[in-house]
Amino acid sequence: MKIPIFNHPFHLVDMSPWPLTSACGAFLLTSGFTDWFLTGSFFLAGTGLSSIILSMIQWWRDISREATYQGIHTVPVATGMQWGMILFIVSEIMFFFSFFWAFFHSSLSPCLELGAIWPPMGVYALDPFGVPLLNTVILLSSGVTVTWAHHSLLEQNFKEAKESLFITIILGAYFTRVQVMEYFDSSFSLADSVYGSIFFVATGFHGFHVFIGASFLAVVFYRLWKSHFSSEHHFGFEAAAWYWHFVDVVWLFLFIFIYWWGAA
Repeated sequence: MKIPIFNHPFHLVDMSPWPLTSACGAFLLTSGFTDWFLTGSFFLAGTGLSSIILSMIQWWRDISREATYQGIHTVPVATGMQWGMILFIVSEIMFFFSFFWAFFHSSLSPCLELGAIWPPMGVYALDPFGVPLLNTVILLSSGVTVTWAHHSLLEQNFKEAKESLFITIILGAYFTRVQVMEYFDSSFSLADSVYGSIFFVATGFHGFHVFIGASFLAVVFYRLWKSHFSSEHHFGFEAAAWYWHFVDVVWLFLFIFIYWWGAA
């Protein structure tokens, strides 16, 4: 007697090379940055970055196929992915928490080597109400537009969803451009005491997260353009929006404490 085979609602992930290539790319990128700082050669870091970008493209392609054409992302699977995204964002919060811990450890009780003052002697902090305030307005505006896009998608107004999401991507790119300009115009560098180290590492990693978030939104925009989403089935869009709101909140803390309070 033949035993019937029933489909289950869960997704057993197929074997994929992209986690391995992403891990190798991340290793080459971090090692390459060290080599870049010491020798000035960007070859190793560039190789790692290329590996990560190619892995992202292939991995997103596979996930888009699973969600759109293969019907693998059932309701239980989508619920699991939502929890996975929440836990990922929590891990990112802990990542940035370490930077704020280092900042408060040094700023609340500056040692004698720093002149017992904060910012340290010889370091002139950036005016928080100049470029940093502009970037705050840009990023908060992008949070409004991505929320607008989400509500438009829920209401099946796909035209407004595309327009508002495109505006969000442009604002993210503009934020990154202004951030880079600020780095070139700053009077201190990464090597200027603990202040420079904390400032550039914290804001630099945030800028990297903005770049990743904008790339995420660009993929979502392409999928929205190809009609991959509906008002009920659009976890990819939700995940990108959650990540973007996380980036917004982190920037608010950076602006308030490192730019404003830290420069007072």
